[in-house]
Amino acid sequence: MNVEGAAEPAVLNVRRIVISGVLGAITILLGWTGLGFIPVPNLAGSATIMHIPTIVGGVMEGWPVGAILGLLFGIFSFLRATDPIFKDPLIAILPRLFIGVTAFLAYTAVRRSSRYVALGGVAFTGVLIGLFVHVIVQPYSAAVAEPAAVAIGALAALGLAHVTLRYPTEYLALVISAIVGTLTNTFLVLGLAGLRGYVPWALMPPILLTNAVPEVIIAIILVVAVVTAWKRIETGNTRAKM
Repeated sequence: MNVEGAAEPAVLNVRRIVISGVLGAITILLGWTGLGFIPVPNLAGSATIMHIPTIVGGVMEGWPVGAILGLLFGIFSFLRATDPIFKDPLIAILPRLFIGVTAFLAYTAVRRSSRYVALGGVAFTGVLIGLFVHVIVQPYSAAVAEPAAVAIGALAALGLAHVTLRYPTEYLALVISAIVGTLTNTFLVLGLAGLRGYVPWALMPPILLTNAVPEVIIAIILVVAVVTAWKRIETGNTRAKM
């Protein structure tokens, strides 16, 4: 692995196969023991972290590893499903193939960009978050939707801008990869569930609000912590900066 940045998406080698196996086993362990579901007060009753190994694998070892881990995640989700939604292989497996891939692409794009380009991406991310908030709040209160979208989008952009200016671009890249990987899972699963008639479209806003937000926050914390620790161990310097 290239400890200075994301692994090049080359062909699979022994290292990547082994890491895929280890992270895949962690994914299965999280699901089998229930540790992959953190209790939160949302419609599902929990926020999942089962996609975190897939994001970490994609960021650290490239999109082939991310795709393999996503496949393992999807197959396990399908085989262990009790909910009719995830007994459908199209919903249980297909969206998970893209989690590590999109996380890798986001990480690589941000890390290789200059601070000025990164700040432009931060502004764009703030706009997307604002639109996301607007879509969620609009069905419940049109009067609140616009100011809430502007306020939350601006706060998110300011927070990411602070990370960009205060810390190495690496940290912003990890934050964005965690957001992109998590939302890839959420949007594709819910989108397919809606298209195939498992979930009414009217329920999408509250599901997105209560599920996506805590999962994104947890993903940011875990991805930054795990990848930072992993890279420091690989460099043999526990005090090394990324």
